[in-house]
Amino acid sequence: MSHIVHRNLVDADINALTDRAAMGLPEGYVEPRAERLADFPRLAGRPAEQLAALVEDPSLTLEARLAAGTALALTGDPRTRWDAPDMLPVPAGRALIGTPESAVDALHADSARFGVQRSWVAKECPRHTVEIAAFHLAKYPVTNEEFAVFLKDTGHAGLPSNWNYGRYDPAAANHPVYTVTAEAADWYADWLSRRTGRRFRLPTEQEWEYAAGGPDGLRHPWGDTWDAAAANTLETGLLMSSPVGAFPGGRSWCGALDLAGNVEEYTSSTYEPYPGGEVVRDDLYLRLGAYRIARGGAFNRFRDLARCQRRHGPYPRSLYAMGFRLAEDVPMTEEG
Repeated sequence: MSHIVHRNLVDADINALTDRAAMGLPEGYVEPRAERLADFPRLAGRPAEQLAALVEDPSLTLEARLAAGTALALTGDPRTRWDAPDMLPVPAGRALIGTPESAVDALHADSARFGVQRSWVAKECPRHTVEIAAFHLAKYPVTNEEFAVFLKDTGHAGLPSNWNYGRYDPAAANHPVYTVTAEAADWYADWLSRRTGRRFRLPTEQEWEYAAGGPDGLRHPWGDTWDAAAANTLETGLLMSSPVGAFPGGRSWCGALDLAGNVEEYTSSTYEPYPGGEVVRDDLYLRLGAYRIARGGAFNRFRDLARCQRRHGPYPRSLYAMGFRLAEDVPMTEEG
């Protein structure tokens, strides 16, 4: 298999580059990973329940998991029911949030090749503790098919901008929806709450980071060492979103999948400095002022953005693959 070679972006102004240049790619065509899914003919036609298990089977190759996911999208994915999303309990606890100031220089040195500025890392400082109440978090981000149900039911005009001619590719029905606004994500959660009688919302950024990094504040959902096989980022070389759950190595301590890579995820939090920190007047702040915090990185961004502590937001250009997942308040019967 050929590998995509990315350009070094040290000192680059990412938002002054074309999308492809910001991804470290040449302007001409490059062959992405899994351009053809050789396993698809072998897997197509299997029962949906079997395909669902194959998508999240870590013993299979990524290409086989993607083929299973594509067959599952066309068959109908039982894992992503719009009216009964798979919610995982996240227990109450004390969360380590953010990055120690002593780690900023090393993190910046490691990510400067991707065009990351030091201030973007310093935005994560100082590291501090936050008491997190018990809540539930969706196992997967909201998918194209689920978001389409919302659009059809409400007549909402907020079509994702990556849906060509206003529709998603049926083979991507179980991929996370992206290129939506934070307001549309909020409306989706409100709509689903009304339709089901439950209390859905977006997670706060502290809840999101706790669910991703755990009580020990890991850098990645699986640990402190980067693993390109555990997340759909640029390093993986797909250059597209993937079926939810197709990177089982990225499962977090609470069981959530795709918290690193695939698409960025809005939280309910608006950017402000952490206690004891200072406002970082980076390009996001200067362009948007108060902006919604997003987390987790994406298929078209390098691994630094997939760190659990990385704070980001919806810079207004097509390079930013903004999606979301749901949180839910714990029912009173479970609060004890």
